Amino acid sequence: YRDLSAKSIIEDVEDSLRRLESYFKGRPAMGENQRKQAMLPEGCTVFHNNCGTAPGCAFKKDGVLVVMLPGPPKECNAMFAESVMPFLREYSGGQIVSHSVHIFGMGESSVDQIFRGEMNAMTNPTMAPYAKECDCLVQVTAKADTQAEAESMCAPVVEHVKETLGEYVFGVDVESLEESVIALLREKSMTFAAAESCTGGDVARRFTAIPGASAFFLGGAVTYTNGAKAKLLGIDPALIEEKGAVSREVAKEMAEHIRALTGADIGVGVTGLAGPDGDGVNEVGTVFVSMSVDGETYVRELHLGAMRSRSFIRHMAGNHVYDMMRRWLTGLKI
Repeated sequence: YRDLSAKSIIEDVEDSLRRLESYFKGRPAMGENQRKQAMLPEGCTVFHNNCGTAPGCAFKKDGVLVVMLPGPPKECNAMFAESVMPFLREYSGGQIVSHSVHIFGMGESSVDQIFRGEMNAMTNPTMAPYAKECDCLVQVTAKADTQAEAESMCAPVVEHVKETLGEYVFGVDVESLEESVIALLREKSMTFAAAESCTGGDVARRFTAIPGASAFFLGGAVTYTNGAKAKLLGIDPALIEEKGAVSREVAKEMAEHIRALTGADIGVGVTGLAGPDGDGVNEVGTVFVSMSVDGETYVRELHLGAMRSRSFIRHMAGNHVYDMMRRWLTGLKI
């Protein structure tokens, strides 16, 4: 390792140190632990960190190529995409291109069954299904001499997957349903608002994590109790008492009232039981998801599983909120 005090220090290490000093400008003083992050193996290729402090690097030792990356996921993922992938392409003997077709409403095993014969026969390009916690995807990958050639090999396969799965595909190379929804809201210049109970604000949190969300999300209310549903949303307490907070009728009112209160084009509501306790009427995992738009209100009744975790039920309920919006915005059956 190069000593930072040595005059013969390589330019990349000096640059890494300057980047660290710039990062800490206006912050608490940079200490020795941070300064050590600029120390790198001699002769390595340096990967600059545009999201944090520690740089990454790559070097060869005893015929083995070693790539070192920072630990925090945000920094690691960004560095891998920006620097490591282009670096590794030099060793691949060609260009590798991969695209992800994202699916909601159909499980990984069902997708595998549809495409199994084709996948087993494919060598280049290839496709493979992958399960996520609340949705799944099909990864299409091709290798060619140039990126353009690899892209042209992937394109018909991606289209084939989209055409075969139809309404279950919510996007290509997107990370979430809410990403596909914000693009549709932008296209149609529409807004929405959310009234949440069992999700505890997670629908709003997920959407507002996307840059530019403020142009399309007007606000929300976390009405976790019956009193909050009545006081904040204006739902008749007698209705809540008669039908129960976890009901089709209350979900409908939540979507309609939040839309009226905020003036949004679309109002969504979600009420249910994330567990571990039930309400004596409905089993854990029972959720009602609603959407009020253009003079109509739609309600989905979900039974997500009494043995599922709270996080799964909350996230899956949110996915159904965004799926209802996606379907309405694209003219699909809700």
